[in-house]
Amino acid sequence: PHISEEMWERIGRPYSVHLQPWPAWDAELAHEDEITLVVQVNGKVRDRIAAPVDISEPAATDLAMASAQVQKHLEGKQPRLVKYVPGKLINIVV
Repeated sequence: PHISEEMWERIGRPYSVHLQPWPAWDAELAHEDEITLVVQVNGKVRDRIAAPVDISEPAATDLAMASAQVQKHLEGKQPRLVKYVPGKLINIVV
């Protein structure tokens, strides 16, 4: 703390560093526009897709099914079950 006070004074700042306010939180700066959606086929990670934060389950499913990596592992079969964890992953069971 002592060296901080000295440095604060040398750069010409007001009275004391420990009396200064903390920086304000800005939620807009911390807001994410895009997430990485992990796509699993039969429980194994097959792809990672960039998707909007507010993507719906049908849109996420369509996005995952359109992936070339996923299509390669589906081998032309139709999925029996699709589980979607919002904002995290989509798991396709064949």
